[in-house]
Amino acid sequence: MIQAKGMAAMKAKEPLKPYTFERRDAKPHDVVIDIKYCGICHSDIHMARDEWGVSSAFPMVPGHEIAGVVSSVGSAVMKYKVGDLVGVGCLVDSCRECAHCKEQEEQYCIPGNTGTYGAKDRNGSGYTQGGYSNVIVVNEDFVLRIPKSISLDKAAPLLCAGITLYSPLAHWKAGPGKKVGIMGLGGLGHMGVKIAAAMGAEVTVLSHSESKREDAKKLGANNFLLTKNKEVFQENALSFDLIINTVSASELDLGSYFNLLKKDGVMVSVGAPEKPLSIHPFSLIMMRRSYAGSLIGSIKETQEMLDFCAQHNIAPEIEVIAPEQVNVAYERVLKSDVRYRFVIDMAKI
Repeated sequence: MIQAKGMAAMKAKEPLKPYTFERRDAKPHDVVIDIKYCGICHSDIHMARDEWGVSSAFPMVPGHEIAGVVSSVGSAVMKYKVGDLVGVGCLVDSCRECAHCKEQEEQYCIPGNTGTYGAKDRNGSGYTQGGYSNVIVVNEDFVLRIPKSISLDKAAPLLCAGITLYSPLAHWKAGPGKKVGIMGLGGLGHMGVKIAAAMGAEVTVLSHSESKREDAKKLGANNFLLTKNKEVFQENALSFDLIINTVSASELDLGSYFNLLKKDGVMVSVGAPEKPLSIHPFSLIMMRRSYAGSLIGSIKETQEMLDFCAQHNIAPEIEVIAPEQVNVAYERVLKSDVRYRFVIDMAKI
């Protein structure tokens, strides 16, 4: 077994603290990765505090935005070698056999994918542990190659925040001639602005915070709408082909946002509120609009996203912290006090 060090939540809602645990020895198709950086996702907070009603398993080492260096490989590994720059996102396994897995969309694995942390390991050995640690062992099919032009600290958030926005933007064909709205300018939203702009779309940030206006323009947005001013919903009705909702709040009046969509427009939710949303379908019915969801992206699509970001010089805006600062970082995330993603320097564990 491989000895690992990390930061873990021992019980729901308790502060994270140093934790030692064991990783499996490398199997023939496994890659052993020395973790250099791990991003903090809002999902980590929900899971560590058991806020989604999924009965989180503890102790829990969160983290699914992992960037590091290959330290060793199993005897049958063909894709990677020692020294390669690699990443691990939200998935470390799937059934490989269902219709969705065969379509290379493992995130929608019908029996259920295996998350990077807090998921039952398919070999029955317990629960997966994530990237707030110094080492991880992952099957080569779920490892991503990080382009050399992207530094490891900035590559880490791409493995969740990046792909979570790239996937719906690509699926609903954001590009030249399309007007795209990004709801919320946080860890997810700021990546949506950068990616949609690089795809050639006209990008508008929809935010309730005037303080985000200047940042929106710097990040590549063409327009900014201050949504706490109710008149903007009337003035911009029937404006957007696609809106990506990155907001995790459950008290939004989504009907007002639906009315911003053109006929046949689509709103896609990628933010995951703690409480259920309530919507009235009237604003969807009248203009044949659609309300959809999107879950991260496949391994194939995630590699495409990394290559796209390298090609277009796209990287997240980050603040690097030491492992012992993670609890303070969690509180700052909840206050939207970060521009725009915390990344833990795991070399300091």
